[in-house]
Amino acid sequence: MQTSVTFKNLDSSENLKSYIHEKLDRFDRFLDNPAEANVVLSVEKFRHLAEINISGDGLSINGKEETNDMYSAIDIVMDKLEKQIKKNKEKNRGYRGGLKLKPISSNAEEAESIPDEAAGHVKIKNIEYKPMDIEEAIMQMELLNNNFLVFTNARTEKINVLYRRNNGRYGLIQPSN
Repeated sequence: MQTSVTFKNLDSSENLKSYIHEKLDRFDRFLDNPAEANVVLSVEKFRHLAEINISGDGLSINGKEETNDMYSAIDIVMDKLEKQIKKNKEKNRGYRGGLKLKPISSNAEEAESIPDEAAGHVKIKNIEYKPMDIEEAIMQMELLNNNFLVFTNARTEKINVLYRRNNGRYGLIQPSN
């Protein structure tokens, strides 16, 4: 990890620099690509401040801590940064892992008609949709506890998709013609 250390109102110390390098090296196991760390160590009256910004590998993580001892400030901010890196990595890993779904189809001909690249990333589910009005579709969706429902609109006789929005309300997708 490429590291730059800046001292404010504090004499430059090789001991502090080596301590920071030693602590930051443990983050290399969490990061896939090279990262850059900017460290600012400062003293204001009796407060020792350690501020570390790590950028790289698609992450930008910042941490700041203030204590009576510079080494303890560095330790605390390193722990905070480690938690943030782990949290971001788990979030990204979960997101990428969610895309790799196997096709589920009882009909072998349908599975064969999907291109090989898409077959590993697309989940196929056959549904039967019946004619109903929007109010009935909302009730059906709540009964099934689904986030969306595909149905034939009884009034227009066209396929519609009812979905639950983030604010708790519903949205309806319908063909324009």
